[in-house]
Amino acid sequence: MDENSWPESGDFVVCTVKNVTDFGAYTTLEEFDGKEGFIHISEIKAGWVKYVRDHVREGQKVVCKVLNVDSSRRHIDLSLKDVNEHQKRAKIQDWKNEQKAFKWLQFVAEETDTGKDEMEKVKLKMLENFGSLYSAFEEAAINSEDAFNDVKLKKKLVTSIVKVAQSNIKLPYVDIAGFIDLNCYLPDGIEIIRQALEAAGDIEEEGIRVDISYTGAPRYRIKVIAPDYKKAESVLKKSAKAAIDTIEKLGGKGEFHRHNDTIKA
Repeated sequence: MDENSWPESGDFVVCTVKNVTDFGAYTTLEEFDGKEGFIHISEIKAGWVKYVRDHVREGQKVVCKVLNVDSSRRHIDLSLKDVNEHQKRAKIQDWKNEQKAFKWLQFVAEETDTGKDEMEKVKLKMLENFGSLYSAFEEAAINSEDAFNDVKLKKKLVTSIVKVAQSNIKLPYVDIAGFIDLNCYLPDGIEIIRQALEAAGDIEEEGIRVDISYTGAPRYRIKVIAPDYKKAESVLKKSAKAAIDTIEKLGGKGEFHRHNDTIKA
């Protein structure tokens, strides 16, 4: 990531434990140019912690939740206890996928003889349009060159991206998407929307993947990849309903858009 990029409160981040002390642990954030974060002893686990080293060790990879960011002081407060097993597994998988996608992008650079500066622009365009590098390659594997119809990239780059994607990603049978509009004008509206999105992402069924991405206020895209259409459609509706139920319970409003229909909770 760009060295000026910082995580936001509520984000889940992959960290490497750098130094363990009596009052907490210092870490480096793998996805944010090695920026340093701190896990206070009270955020290590629920309940009383006598020795921090009983729970974390130097060199260990952990998934933390960002509590607070002060970029002026270059300080990030983290929590280990606020991350459940599902969130940990999902974040680690996303991180591994992004590492693979970064290597694939290097293959594209070598194959097309594209320089570092231009490839950085390509990476930023992929992130801007697809949310992550892996999602961009996944879309390329599924939809070939059509995935980049709205992305201004040179034809040789698109051809290479598609080739690398289809060589490395095993395609599922079905890929469908819908959209949810989430609005909340309460003082803690951002946190409420985040909770609604987490509820949408918590829908789990074996062999099915749910990806949620931001498309532009107040709309979020839910993509479901599944072995068959019936399962994909069912999970898509469950995911959207979970988000809408959550936000309306907390004082906001939500709508689900699928095909040309609008369904209100």
